[in-house]
Amino acid sequence: MRSGVGAIVGTALVAAVLASLALFTVDQREYAIVFQLGEIKEVIAEPGLRTKWPLIQNVRYFDKRILTIDDPDTERFVTSEKKNLLVDAFVKWRIADVRQYYISLTGDETRARSRLTQIFNSVLREEIGKRSVQEVVSTERDKIMEVVRDKVVVDAKSLGVQIVDVRLKRVELPADVSEAVYRRMEAERRAVASQLRSQGASEAEKIRAEADKDREVIVAEAYRDAQRVKGEGDARAAAIYAKAFSENAEFYSFYRSLEAYRATFRSRADVLVLEPGSDFFKYLRNPGGGRAGSSGR
Repeated sequence: MRSGVGAIVGTALVAAVLASLALFTVDQREYAIVFQLGEIKEVIAEPGLRTKWPLIQNVRYFDKRILTIDDPDTERFVTSEKKNLLVDAFVKWRIADVRQYYISLTGDETRARSRLTQIFNSVLREEIGKRSVQEVVSTERDKIMEVVRDKVVVDAKSLGVQIVDVRLKRVELPADVSEAVYRRMEAERRAVASQLRSQGASEAEKIRAEADKDREVIVAEAYRDAQRVKGEGDARAAAIYAKAFSENAEFYSFYRSLEAYRATFRSRADVLVLEPGSDFFKYLRNPGGGRAGSSGR
């Protein structure tokens, strides 16, 4: 009986060992390649439980996630002006064709990183060498990233790798160059500012001259219109006076005399020296005026 139990246990152990050798799982974050006697037998991209022939087949796993190449040391590049720039960049990549990836790089991630770094640095060095410091630092930075990404994508495709993104994190000048470049940039900005101020002053003078001219024209036209209106008013007043005088000359003369008396004798202290026979006293001597002047004398 003991020998029967031992046989069952032994059989179970053998079955467990064979199962562990024949079964394997593929994680959702991984690719798997099944090799048979050193040759690629199957490429597995979907997760799940799989089987293989024990002893004659083996499995290698490859990361399916997005990976990053980010060297902590900045690289030195030379611009078209033969000036050095310190560039810190990173590359996001992933395995797109795991079969080609294994054939090209033997599936070694370290080797893949090294190869991609060489490709990236070579393309970036070429693009920076075509441009000036100012273009690399500011005006064409986005264009450089775009061009480098497109070129690296083409080269990396033959390795079974997909380039997800390329970024320039930091572009700096070495200490021995930055000071001179900053001085030149400052001088250029000052020249532009001076030119803008000069243009502004010229425009201001032009605006002032035009405003003064407009003011003179407006004042002259206003004075002309005022004089015309005043002349028309004086003419109209004279016409009214003439009409009133012609209708009753005696009353008009009497009214004007009263106005003259009122203006003259405003105060008891006022003194007026005139001849007694003056026309000023015409209506004081004879309220009837000219009609009774001779009889009243």
